[in-house]
Amino acid sequence: MVNTDVYESKTMQLDPTDLKILQQLQENGRVSNQDLADNVFLSPSSCLRRVRLLEEAGVIHHYCAVVDATKVGLEVDAFVQVTMRRDVEQWHENFSKALLQWPEVIGSYIITGDANYLLRVRARNLKHYSSFVLERLYKTTGVLDIRSNIVLQTLKDTHQIDVALMKEGA
Repeated sequence: MVNTDVYESKTMQLDPTDLKILQQLQENGRVSNQDLADNVFLSPSSCLRRVRLLEEAGVIHHYCAVVDATKVGLEVDAFVQVTMRRDVEQWHENFSKALLQWPEVIGSYIITGDANYLLRVRARNLKHYSSFVLERLYKTTGVLDIRSNIVLQTLKDTHQIDVALMKEGA
């Protein structure tokens, strides 16, 4: 019998005030508790209690600064589909371990379709990207095929989740 509990995600029930807090923190993670409380019409202590509950429940995963990659010299943004050879033992474990060592990979996903993985890769330029593909990706045991899609223009790229999607029945 398969344990389906591991596939079910436990969701926290969010009320309208929680949603307002999440919206505010997604727009400005550095907002003071006092300003956040004022914006969501709570006392500072109630607001802080709710934020801590959201953090403890894992709804708020972490806080970070979002760096503009082009302003720090990372001009190439690519999405790379990687297909693995299934006859290689522990191909998934080996690949997963290898990609954790590659700073160029800023996102990695197991996907459906013909490929096994989708990687988001940032590089200084095409020479750097080419070196990454040839010296790291292709040399990883079990890699069968790589399909690169270089981003020409970004139309939307956000880490914010619209609170409308979080509402029950949305």
